[in-house]
Amino acid sequence: MTPLETLKHINSLAAFNRWCGIEVTHAQAGSATLAMDWREEFGQYSGCLHAGLIGTLIDTACGYAAATVAGPHLLASNYMVNCLRPATGKTFIARARVVKPGKSQVFTACDLFALSDDGEKLVANGQTLLTVLPAP
Repeated sequence: MTPLETLKHINSLAAFNRWCGIEVTHAQAGSATLAMDWREEFGQYSGCLHAGLIGTLIDTACGYAAATVAGPHLLASNYMVNCLRPATGKTFIARARVVKPGKSQVFTACDLFALSDDGEKLVANGQTLLTVLPAP
C-alpha cells in the first residue's frame, strides 16, 4: 500500500474523524495533508472553528505524518497549538511534516490553513511529540 492508501485506511477506522469529515488528501514519507469542510456545528459562540477541532486537525495530521516513517502504532505524548487568527473558512487544510524521526519518539509540526473565497490563510500551527509504541 502507498502511504496515502495506508493513511486513508487508518482514517476510515476512526469514528470521530469520520463524523468530522476529515479526509487524507496527501501523504508521502514524512508528511501528510488533511482537509475538513466547515459545518455549523463546528463553530464556537462567535462562529469560528472551535479550538478543539483546530487541535484535532493538527494532532491528527501530525500523527499521520509520523506514521509514514514510524508505522501506525503511535501515541501523542505532548502537543501544542498556537491559534494565530480567527479560523473561518469553507475548508480547513492541515499540512504536517516530520521534523525529527526517531526509534522511540517522532517530533512533528503542522500548519493549519482556512480556505475561503479570498484565498488561503494560515490560522494556526502546532507541534506534536509522538511516542512509538511496540506493535501489538
